[in-house]
Amino acid sequence: MELIIGNKNYSSWSLRGWLMLAAFDIKFKETRLQLDTESFYSALKHVDCADKVPVLVDGDITVWDSLAICEYVSETYLDGRGWPQDRAARAEARAIAAEMHSGFFGVRNEMPMNCRAKRRIEASEAAMKDVARIDDIWSSCRERFADKGPWLFGEFSIADVMYAPVVSRFETYGVAVSEASHAYMQSVLNHPKMQEWIEAGKQETEIVEADEAGVDV
Repeated sequence: MELIIGNKNYSSWSLRGWLMLAAFDIKFKETRLQLDTESFYSALKHVDCADKVPVLVDGDITVWDSLAICEYVSETYLDGRGWPQDRAARAEARAIAAEMHSGFFGVRNEMPMNCRAKRRIEASEAAMKDVARIDDIWSSCRERFADKGPWLFGEFSIADVMYAPVVSRFETYGVAVSEASHAYMQSVLNHPKMQEWIEAGKQETEIVEADEAGVDV
């Protein structure tokens, strides 16, 4: 099984696909492509996908889009354990994962993932509205599931995978959140596989100017 990803420093969607496999100890071959280069698009021409990363190639099956990859991995390799086992919790986890997948454009556009940076930006009202909503999601989940473990629904799940890049962004730009959400962020940042990804991103030297937002602090 092969996972094609972009730069670890910048590619938030790639992190989701990679973390889904790595955190659940599923063996795979990693192929990293440099974003926004001719070689990136040339390499993807040989794969039946949308010319975006991540892309999972498992035998004769190709899956693109990070949430689809998470669903495929959960169904094929984890017997559904990628989601909470409780039906109500599973429904909520799917809802907040989908909300992340399709929304929060203020945070996405103004706070690009940049693992190796510490930056300050002037966030718009739209971005701060996104921050408030994300903070509410995290703190609400942690309040209700704290007795089951340190993750959004107690045990690590696809919901945590989907929000991991947001944790990285909030860390980069020094976003203030509630005490419960801050504790959750530390759980994500301290995950061994998350630390492995961040360290690899810091070692990269390529620069994607569009993702170098803000000023150094």
